[in-house]
Amino acid sequence: MPAGPPSTRVDRWLWAVRLLKTRADAAQACRGGHVRVNDRPAKPATSVAVGDEVRLRIGGATRIVDVGHVIEKRVGAPIAVRCYVDRSPTPPPEAVVPAAARPRGAGRPTKRDRRRLDRFRTERG
Repeated sequence: MPAGPPSTRVDRWLWAVRLLKTRADAAQACRGGHVRVNDRPAKPATSVAVGDEVRLRIGGATRIVDVGHVIEKRVGAPIAVRCYVDRSPTPPPEAVVPAAARPRGAGRPTKRDRRRLDRFRTERG
């Protein structure tokens, strides 16, 4: 693990540990109120140090990570994962909508099948 400074900017750290793609995205997330450090809203220049909790809301999901190592340069994914402890809640399972299944290789529906489907659709309303 590369030696790092005692603290760094939160936008730089989020980019370096690959939680966001670019540093500009990290700064924009901070300005938009999607990043909290130790349960306080974070600006891009907010300092993070080892032991801090960072909450990041991206794509409708919340990531909660504890800073384990402070780095300023972007590193490879295997090293980046070792720089934080992920305590994010597991997302709820998505509801699966059953799809109409036809036997494999059955081909196109026949005229009889289409009439049944039309009748079914008109009965439902």
